[in-house]
Amino acid sequence: MGRMIDGAWQADDGPGGDVATDGGWRRTPSVVRHQVAAGGPFPPEAGRYHLYVAWNCPWAHRVLLARAILGLEQALPASVAAPLRTDRGWVFDASGPYRDRRFGATALHEVYARGDPAYTGRVTVPLLYDTVADRLVSTESADILRMLCTAFLPLAEHPQDLVPAAALDEIDALNARIHAGLNNAVYRAGFAETQAAYDEAVDTVFDTLDMLEARLADRRWLMGAALTEPDLRLFPTLARFDVAYHLAFRCSRRRLVDYPKLWRYARRFHALPGVAGTVHFDIYRKGYFSASAKRNPLGIVPVAPDISWDLAAP
Repeated sequence: MGRMIDGAWQADDGPGGDVATDGGWRRTPSVVRHQVAAGGPFPPEAGRYHLYVAWNCPWAHRVLLARAILGLEQALPASVAAPLRTDRGWVFDASGPYRDRRFGATALHEVYARGDPAYTGRVTVPLLYDTVADRLVSTESADILRMLCTAFLPLAEHPQDLVPAAALDEIDALNARIHAGLNNAVYRAGFAETQAAYDEAVDTVFDTLDMLEARLADRRWLMGAALTEPDLRLFPTLARFDVAYHLAFRCSRRRLVDYPKLWRYARRFHALPGVAGTVHFDIYRKGYFSASAKRNPLGIVPVAPDISWDLAAP
């Protein structure tokens, strides 16, 4: 993935985390975590910020979902990196859909260096950039998602309360469980370097899916009748599960389609206005099965699973 040291790009071949002595994989935490808030140094203003994302990144996907569902596309312009990482990290084309629409950069690390000439850390998406102050605002997807649901809400064309104050404690607890048990656990399974580390991670994945299946037995969305932030954090993992994580990350005990309630829930979410435009199954499949010395040395991409995301499908 590569990283920057004192503003200079350094390439490497790692998956963007650390492998512990027990063979388990640990995600490197984000280091840029400023907040957009009224009255602060980063006030919510339409057109002031630029969002950098990639279609294949599940962490960027949750932010794109909020942007689409709330109708923030005009208030928060975005640039999409090419759906592959190179020895320069995330890169852009000179023209076409994968170009830097704000600065014309050829690689995302150039944007990082512009916003912080002494930046040290990973170069990841999503990135929220302040074009007025010419500074990096945040590289933490959970923070950016929460900001879009709260600070940016007055700028939304389709505002809805995705983090109701009365349910905030339960929302935060559910977010944490979904992150540890599923969003991040599929990566711990996929990047594990010992059988014990893999077994622990994959058990966690399916324990969490079982919990979510049971939770949806008597409710339309994770928190009940209304869509909330945890739904936006869960869906990107579900969208990638059968097409990628099931085989590429060896999360092979069951598929999403083997969970009747979760499968219908996922299709219901996919049918929401604006959501389908953020979903790119072929990009996920090709990305997760791209050539990797450890996971897929020959770079053979398997055929797509024969399933339909049409809500009317059986």
